Amino acid sequence: MAAVTLLDARGLVRHFDGLKAVDGVDFDLAPGEVHALIGPNGAGKTTFVGLLSGRVAAQAGTIRFAGEDITRLPAHRRVRRGIAYTFQITSVYARLSLAENVGLAVQSRGGDRRREVPEALARVGLEGEAGTLAGRLSYGHQRLLEVAMGLALHPRLLILDEPTQGLAEGEIAAFKELVAGLAPATTVLLIEHNMDVVMDLAQRITVLNFGKVLARGSPQEIRADRAVQAAYLGD
Repeated sequence: MAAVTLLDARGLVRHFDGLKAVDGVDFDLAPGEVHALIGPNGAGKTTFVGLLSGRVAAQAGTIRFAGEDITRLPAHRRVRRGIAYTFQITSVYARLSLAENVGLAVQSRGGDRRREVPEALARVGLEGEAGTLAGRLSYGHQRLLEVAMGLALHPRLLILDEPTQGLAEGEIAAFKELVAGLAPATTVLLIEHNMDVVMDLAQRITVLNFGKVLARGSPQEIRADRAVQAAYLGD
């Protein structure tokens, strides 16, 4: 019997003026897993997750989510089907409070703002800052606010792009505890340069290099892979 998948991508291609940002990538996610996507700068990671989220159009290939072909669906319709994506560069509304930012996410799915906004902020440790303007937060705390906004969408798949950038060590520890507690209700795709975070959280890792899959496997397999060591981890 074939393994159950939440997301299944085959042959994804996206080129920019001759640059093969994503070049024939196959990829799958199992329900409830934490899956890390790693690779050198310029490997195609952000373009690839843009293809999955609908923010970048695929030139070839297919994407199926929960059994449905979503290859041509725009980003907002993928959100409604349960895919939430936090950006590598923060995308919060700087002139709105934290509560208002999260409230917009809750409102988009018809949720209970009074109950769900405090819950989402508490999950990322920002419950004491509900009335603070988002633009006054540090960069790291803006990333946590983004995660709260993503969680408020109640996604089946949460894509986190460099979520620990700008966080202090104690905040990273709390973040890891948060992500580990999302399963099995939420599948997490983690794009992250902090290898301690990757190795501690991920059940599987996919390594991209020059727009192609260089390796995939468990943290132990990836750490021992000589090609990965040469391209990314170092000897």
